[in-house]
Amino acid sequence: MNKDFDVVIIGAGAAGLMCAAQAGYRGRRVLVIDHAKQAGKKILISGGGRCNFTNMDVEPNNYICSNPHFVKSALSRYTQWDFLGLIAKYNVAYHERDFGQLFCDDSAKEIVRILMSECDAANVTVRLRTDIKRIEKVDSGFVVETPSMNYQCESVVIATGGLSMPKLGATPFGYQVAEQFGLPVFPTKAGLVPVTLHQQDKDALSELSGVSLPVRIESNDGTTFAADMLFTHRGLSGPVVLQISNYWLPGEALSINLLPNLDVTASLDEQKQQHPNQSLKNTLATWLPKRFVEVLLEQQKLTDKPLKQLQHKEIAQIINMLEAWQIKPNGTEGYRTAEVTLGGVDTNTISSKTMMCKTVPNLYFVGEVLDVSGWLGGYNFQWAWASGWAAGQDC
Repeated sequence: MNKDFDVVIIGAGAAGLMCAAQAGYRGRRVLVIDHAKQAGKKILISGGGRCNFTNMDVEPNNYICSNPHFVKSALSRYTQWDFLGLIAKYNVAYHERDFGQLFCDDSAKEIVRILMSECDAANVTVRLRTDIKRIEKVDSGFVVETPSMNYQCESVVIATGGLSMPKLGATPFGYQVAEQFGLPVFPTKAGLVPVTLHQQDKDALSELSGVSLPVRIESNDGTTFAADMLFTHRGLSGPVVLQISNYWLPGEALSINLLPNLDVTASLDEQKQQHPNQSLKNTLATWLPKRFVEVLLEQQKLTDKPLKQLQHKEIAQIINMLEAWQIKPNGTEGYRTAEVTLGGVDTNTISSKTMMCKTVPNLYFVGEVLDVSGWLGGYNFQWAWASGWAAGQDC
């Protein structure tokens, strides 16, 4: 059995639903298909259930993409202020946290409610619990085959997301469609993800699980972030580690300033003058978790002695250790806990204005399936809104 639509969007997530509403408002007959039981599943669990839906300060340099200019058009045409206008239309209360991150006061359900309400107003049809068997290019457009029905349409939009959080139903379907139509796909890996440690470091630091402290962290390529780091029973997490994970490469060490908000040289000198008999261990324990200081001593990264006995060379070594603690992860926790997927459909094959494939007319890719990954802090949702909006104006 066949049914006709103007546009079939595959994926009922942030980008797909935004695209659907925009196309529907243009008078297009739109169908959204998703294999999940519920629309917007990733939205619902994001931000601890409150959804960090955008950021007050969005710039192209907040994104990783092999073609850094690609994100500029969509982000400039549908901005964070446009999405805040949509939030205001539905009277959703929100608040700002550190680094300009915006969250719902109440629940991420509010964001899904907005998107579904917009789709309803635009007469969009949403079919959940529906698998796609095949997408075929025909003279009039495409045929999208499902187990129960074939849908004929002019345009197809792939909004299937990446591989992160497989428990929510993530699949490589979008990449497979790209490859079917001859588009290059960059290798994918987990992004915005906790790192794991080698057994020796894991054993030494395991007692610190649950402890967090503010740090500045640097990867080998010179990228730096400052925020809280969390010790876990597997390794390291927290906002700063998730951020740097996008830039870390296997085999590399991370350099961590354990006291970014302290002038360590001046503070050590002051303590040495005022408390010459105080041990280095007790001095550092006023600035860092005591157990962490003990670990550094056990690993012989530091030598405990009264401050008055410290020579200039030893003080220089202590300062270097505290301001550039070297730790080499053995990997990441992978897609299971990753917030995004790095890599994806090569953006050089996609129009930055419309999100349409340059070689296959009326085939569009939006959101995370593309080789675009934002920093932690609402940037990936803003890319979903902007890329979905851009495709919705054209498809």
